[in-house]
Amino acid sequence: MTGAIVVGAGGQDGRLLHERLLRECINVTRLGRGDLANDDGVAVADLVRKGPSEIYYLAAHHHSSQEAMGSCELDLVRQSTDAHVTGLACFLEAIRRHSPGTRLFYAGSSLVFGEPGTDTQDEMTPFEPRCIYGITKAAGLRLCRYYREKHGVFAAGGILFNHESPLRQTKFVIPKIIHAALAIARGSAEKLRLGDLSARVDWGYAPDYVEAMTRILRLREPGNFVVATGETHSVQEVVERVFGSLGLDWRQHVEEAQEILTRRRTPLCGNSSKLRAATGWQPTVSFHDMLQILLEAQETALATEACHA
Repeated sequence: MTGAIVVGAGGQDGRLLHERLLRECINVTRLGRGDLANDDGVAVADLVRKGPSEIYYLAAHHHSSQEAMGSCELDLVRQSTDAHVTGLACFLEAIRRHSPGTRLFYAGSSLVFGEPGTDTQDEMTPFEPRCIYGITKAAGLRLCRYYREKHGVFAAGGILFNHESPLRQTKFVIPKIIHAALAIARGSAEKLRLGDLSARVDWGYAPDYVEAMTRILRLREPGNFVVATGETHSVQEVVERVFGSLGLDWRQHVEEAQEILTRRRTPLCGNSSKLRAATGWQPTVSFHDMLQILLEAQETALATEACHA
C-alpha cells in the first residue's frame, strides 16, 4: 500500500491535511478519534500491515479550563491518555512489528513547556507541563523518542503552537471573538465576555502548520520540531482588529469576565529555527491577514446560512 493514514481526521488539522494530501494524489485513510475506541491494537495492526507510507497521528482531546472545573479530573486523565498516548502506542508498535518502513508524525503541543523561564522555546527547552493536556502530549512525544531510539521507528514530533483556520470551533478564543463580533454587528448580541485581554499567544495559520507536518515527515531523519511563528499577539489585539473591521468600538461591547480570569503566566513563543533550517518552511500568512481570512470566511458562512434559511 502506498498512501497515508490520518488519525484525528475530523479535526481542523485532520481536515486540512486530508485536502493537502489529496492534492498530491495520495490515497488517504481517514480515522476519527472514536473509530479506534477500546481497540486492543488488532484493528490498528491490520491497517498498518497494509504498509502505508505515512501516518499522521493528530488525535487530540481538547478541553477548556472552564470545562475542567466542572468535570472529574480522573475522566479527563483517562480520555487525554487514550487520545494522546495509548492510541499512539498502538500505531508505533504496529509499525515496529509489521511495517518498519512506515513513517509516523505525532502532533504535540506548546503546552508541554508549561511556564518556562525563557522568552522563547525550542526543541531543547525542558518539558514542564502544567495541565493534563500538556502532560499527556509530553508523554506522546517521549513515547515517539523511545520508539525512535530503541526500535528505529521513524517517529517524528511536531511541537505545535496555536494555529487557526476557518475550520476552528468557536470554543477557541479567536473564532469566539469573530462569532460574537458578527452577532453584535447584526444586532443579535450586545456583549462579549472574555478572560485576560492582555494574554499573549503565538498564533499561526493552520494550513502553514499542516505544510510543516508533511515536510517534517519527509526529512532524512526523524526528530522533534517546534512549529511556530516566533511572535506573540494579545487577545486585545484580536478584539481591536476584528471589531474595528466591522466598524465597532470594542470597548462598548467587550468586558473581562472575572469568573474566567486565570492566573497570568509567561506567554509561550516558539523558536522554529531548526524546522526552517531543515526544511525551508516559513509562515506564508501574517497574523493580521489570518484574522481577515477568518473574519471573511465566517461572514460568508453566515450569508450562506441566511440564503438557505
